[in-house]
Order: sequence, then C-alpha cells, then structure tokens
Amino acid sequence: MTNPENQLIDQRLQKLEEIRKLGIEPYPYSYKTNTTAKEIKEKFSKLKNEEKTKAKVSLSGRLMTIRRMGKASFAHLQDHTDKVQFYIREDEVGNSEYEIFKKLDMGDIIGIEGIIFKTKTGEVSIWIKKLTFLSKCLRPLPEKWHGLKDVEARYRQRYLDLIANPEVKEIFIKRSKIVSAVREFLEMKGYIEVDIPTLQPQYGGANAKPFKTHINAWNIDLYLSISPELYLKKLIVGGFDKVFTICKNFRNEGVDKTHNPEFTMMECYAINEDYNYLLELIEDLYIYAAEKVLGTTKITYQGQKIDLKKPWKRLTMYESLKQYANLDVSKMSDKELIKQANSHGVQIEKNTPRGLIIEALFGELVEKHLIQPTHLIDHPKETTPLCKVKRGDECLIERVEPYINGWEIGNGYSELNDPKIQYELFKEQEERGRAGNEEFHPMDEDYVKALETGLPPTAGVGLGIDRMVMLLTDSTTIRDVILFPTMRPENKDEEKITKENILEQEGIIVGKVVKIEKHPNADNLKICTINIGNKEVISVTNCKNAREGMIIPTILTGTKYFDWKGSGKILVAKRSELRGIESNAIMGAGEEIGLPTPEDKRELIYELKSGKPGDKVKDHIHR
Repeated sequence: MTNPENQLIDQRLQKLEEIRKLGIEPYPYSYKTNTTAKEIKEKFSKLKNEEKTKAKVSLSGRLMTIRRMGKASFAHLQDHTDKVQFYIREDEVGNSEYEIFKKLDMGDIIGIEGIIFKTKTGEVSIWIKKLTFLSKCLRPLPEKWHGLKDVEARYRQRYLDLIANPEVKEIFIKRSKIVSAVREFLEMKGYIEVDIPTLQPQYGGANAKPFKTHINAWNIDLYLSISPELYLKKLIVGGFDKVFTICKNFRNEGVDKTHNPEFTMMECYAINEDYNYLLELIEDLYIYAAEKVLGTTKITYQGQKIDLKKPWKRLTMYESLKQYANLDVSKMSDKELIKQANSHGVQIEKNTPRGLIIEALFGELVEKHLIQPTHLIDHPKETTPLCKVKRGDECLIERVEPYINGWEIGNGYSELNDPKIQYELFKEQEERGRAGNEEFHPMDEDYVKALETGLPPTAGVGLGIDRMVMLLTDSTTIRDVILFPTMRPENKDEEKITKENILEQEGIIVGKVVKIEKHPNADNLKICTINIGNKEVISVTNCKNAREGMIIPTILTGTKYFDWKGSGKILVAKRSELRGIESNAIMGAGEEIGLPTPEDKRELIYELKSGKPGDKVKDHIHR
C-alpha cells in the first residue's frame, strides 16, 4: 500500500512542475516587504466593518488556511509576527496569478501586495492586487500538531513545532531577551564578557562525568567543557577584576525534566568579594531579568505562585535538615547518618565521607520543599574542593546554592585561593576517583600553578540559564526551552521497558482530576479532565474509582505502558476517539505503570498519596 504522506508529496511535486510550466521561478532570490502581519492588525484595528483603505502593503509568509470559493478565495498568511487574512479575486490579479493561487498548498510561502480592508465580520484583511510564489512546501504540515501530541517529533522537527505552535516561538523570543538581560545586568555591574575553550585538555570546575573526544592532528584526547570555572579564575589571576561568560557546558549524565547533556550557563567572578556579595548579586540579577522580560517579580510556575523580590530566604544546610526533616545532623554520629540514609532509601557507598551523606540526605528530604527563592549556605566541606572553609567552623565551607521550585539554580563560593590546600584537596579527589567514584574532580596542576602566582580574594557563581528560562516562561521541561535538545537517534533501539525503568519515561507524570462529566453517548464512560501542570488533558474512562480531586499517574500519548491485565505486554499510549469524544491521556492503573496489583483491583486507577501536577510519578512511589 502506498504511504499516504508520499502520495501527498507526489501531488505537491506535480504542482511544483505545473508552476514551472507557467514560466514561474518557484524559488526566487529575494522579495521586498514593507510591513508585518502584526503591524497590519494593530494599525488598522479601528477600521469599521467593510471599510476599505488605500493603504498599500507588501508582506510574505506561509499559507496556513485556504477557503476557496470559485473565482474568489479567503486565506491566512503567517509571517514571523502573526497571522493575517487575505482576499484574492481572479478579476483583480488576473488569470495567470489566480492559476498560481489555485495550485497552492497549505505551507507554501508566498509574497502578497494589496490594500487593507475590514470584512463584514470585522477581520482586518488584505485585498490582493499581486501574488508572488516564493517557495514550495513539499511535505504536508501536520494537521493536529497541538497540545501533547507527538512530543518527541516536536523536539526532533522543531521547525514544524514553530510553524504550528506560535506559543513555542514566544518561549524562544523570551529566552533571547532573558539572555540579553543577564548580559546587560553584568555589564552594568562592570563585568567583562570573555570566551573560554569548549575543547579542554583537562576538564574541571565541577564534579561531573565529561564527554571525551580526540584531536587527530596531535593524537591527543580532549574533553568537552563541564564548567568554565578554572579558566575564569585564571583570568582573575591574570589581572581582570570582574569577568563573566555565557557558554555551553556538557555533562555525560542523566537526562530528565531539568537536565540535558548540553546546557547553557552564566558564570561570573569578582575580586575582593566573598559569598555574602553573591547572595545579593543573584537576587538582583533574577529580579532584573524578570522585570525586564515580564515586567514583574511575581511569576507562576505550573500553578505555584513564586515571588522573586528581595530578600530571599537564607538557610544553612544543617538548618534546612532540622526545619524540613527534623534531623539535627550536627549531633549525629556517622553511623546514625548512615542509618538515616538507609531508612530514607538514600544509596550510600562504602567509605562515603560524612559531608556527602549529609548532602545526600538534604537532596532526598529537603530540596523539594524549597519552592520560594532560598539561598542554601554553609555546606559540609567535602561537597566541593574549590571553596574556602567557613570562618569560625572548619567543617563547613562558604558556599551558596540558590533554590527555586525545588531546583538548584546556581552554585557559588568564596573561592579557595591557597595553592597548598587546593593541591591537597585535588589529591583527595583523585583518591575518590581511584576508588571508583565517577564524579570526582581530577588533579589540575596548571590551575595550581596559577594559584601559586596569586589569586586575590574572589567570589564566583554559576547560574543555569535553561532553568531560569523554564521558570520565567512556565515551561514544563528543559527540552521546551532548548531549540534543539539532545535526542536519542530515531533509528537507535530504545532501552527495553521493564517494571524497574518504566517510570523513567518523561510521559508518565502526576495529574490531578479536576472535572468529571458523563459521556453524552455512553452510560458506562466518563470524561475526565486532568491538570498535568501547565495544561489539561482529557481521558475517557470506565474506571469505577475515578473521582474529582484524585492525584494519579497520567500516561501521555507516545508513552509506553504495560497491559493492565497483568500479561506483561507493552503498549503505546495513543490519541483515540471513544464514542465521539477525543481522549489524549490514560489514567494509569497499577499494572500499567509496573506496580504488581491484585487481580480484583487491576481495573482501578492507581491513586498517589502525594505529588503536584507535572511532577514525575517515580518521585512519589516507593516500591
């Protein structure tokens, strides 16, 4: 059987040849415009219905809808700003140009010239006087590229996503403005922007697993940057007083809602400052970016109201564990800490330093509670080898991690500048590496030499740009704020789904049933509206225990799940229509998400005890 899409492509290719036979070059070199769709709609919005002007306009864009009516037609053109309607008549443009119009398909790019008028229904439109063919869209645009359909395809074919979903384009326009605001803020503070190498002979500046590559010309291995930190501090040694960079970093680690292997970071350093200076710098930068782009410090992220205004809450790591987990770790022995870690399901390797156990407990028990902007300060000294010890307590370091929405959004230090101590800490990190820990900081003798030249008192901080954009655009996942996120190749076999890893999929998330209606065409079916954070989805179900207010695992289209009957068969969630009502999500039963369920309860929706819409289900299930 012929592929339907290939049939459509063949038809479009045929039309392209027919246009060429009319003597038209279908791919011209240029086209002059004098306005945009947005400007037209704003400038002429006050016209009266059926009023016609003498204003001549010329613009180009993509044909998005066509309503043909014999020798006259209405259509919509979409440019980079908006959509605008146009009206074309054969007796106005002539037979040859109308013939071209008749051969147009949705997605074709054209140029139009005409005058502005308002239709009797009140829509600002262009009365076409001349039409120019600019480019053929050979592949048909997706008809229903909305909501959550084909999430993977949206990321792989971002060009289609941008065409079909104008709100996606708005996210990336805001991203550009956010990055500009960050740069502008730092330059106003006297910082100089610099570049650091992406290919490095020695990785460092963070405890992370790097990507490795090879330079054939010199027959040496190199690493992709995991952090710009050490290079920036070398520049401080060299005489710069304030430097910053906005750069790509690469970490060969897990991929999830807030982590992409390639990500963007801003990092800055200033002499004669300590971590107290960073607390205000971080607050001021976030406030400046929010006010510049959104006009306010009050944001809403996935339904959660957050205020970025100063001052942010400040907590030491020890205080946070006491406040949110009722653990006074300062009074606990190492054995007691390990016991606490085990009781909370925190994996601790043999000989893990005390400070790293405390940090792991914080990550499990506290992090998720830090929704409003909070500075976490004074970490155990084992958590990084690049930071000065805290004045008055040599078991701690002068480190700050700002948190918003339960995410770490940055990391800053009173920078360690004693070369002898730095060398010893690097040696300790090497020992960790030899013991099998993949995330350790390697020895960097060149950096130690730089410190021996003299690094003045310095404070430095790195802030994740992608997470900042997520917060300021209310985006659910990091992939939504990266134009071309890292993706598994389409032809590569996916990891086999098992009961142990099924919840790692991005498409199984926490949802809240906000409304249940009777199905108009089936007495045994219910139409359930589910809030999944940034939007709502519909699930048509016959499950008896469905009720409003339930917190449930929600399986989105394109996601794999197990047969609810317990057969072990793997299925893929698809958009479907049940008795005339479209369903674009599944309310997950226990068996469907890999949880063994008694036979008499397999038809019931699994109810979660905790979680907010948009969370990963795996974070709220303890097997």
